[in-house]
This record gives sequence, C-alpha cells and structure tokens, in this order.
Amino acid sequence: MLQRNRTRAQSRALMNKPRQYTIQGLTADGRSFRPSDWAERLAGAMSSFRPGGQQGGIGAFIGYSPYCVPRTMGNVKCVVVDEALKALEPMAWDFVMNFARDNGLRVIEGGVAPDH
Repeated sequence: MLQRNRTRAQSRALMNKPRQYTIQGLTADGRSFRPSDWAERLAGAMSSFRPGGQQGGIGAFIGYSPYCVPRTMGNVKCVVVDEALKALEPMAWDFVMNFARDNGLRVIEGGVAPDH
C-alpha cells in the first residue's frame, strides 16, 4: 500500500513538472560552507529516496538519488534538489531544506549544469 501511494505521488509530481532548487555552499555573508564534502554527505544521506523506492539486496547499487545530487557551479559546491522529493517523502524534503536554512546557505530556484 505504501509503495502504491508513493508511486501515485511520484506520478502527480511528474505531471506538475517539479522544480529544482540549488543549495549553494555559500553562507549569506559569502563564505564557503565547511566541511568541504558537505554536498556529497547531504546527497549521500538522501540516496535511498529514488523512483520505485529503496532497492536492497544483491541488486542494490551505490549512487545518489536523482532527486538530490551534488554538483559544482564554478568553484562552489552545490546540491540540486528536485521538488519531486517532496511528493515522495515530505520529511526528506524538509530535512534538506531545513539543513540549508539552519546553516544559512543560499537556495536558488533552478538546477545547475553537470560538473565538467
């Protein structure tokens, strides 16, 4: 039942064209956020939130969720968060957005180009 509800939520989110938000590793006063691997840590904590739910066992693979991905914009570490995460798991969405707010990080609407 829970899996079916998540699938419906994902379908609704996809139909409404979810937005992406970029959490930049810059504080309000322009300083780089530390530790330097914060983006990878945050995205790693969200790695189980993926389309179709968490995959376990021998078929599981290591990787980031498509809804929360670390990127670099210029020399600034960022995390791109897809609004579809909110439909899939509201508490995970709140965790990521509260992390940005609590640490005074800049959040902008829109994604960034992949790392080069």
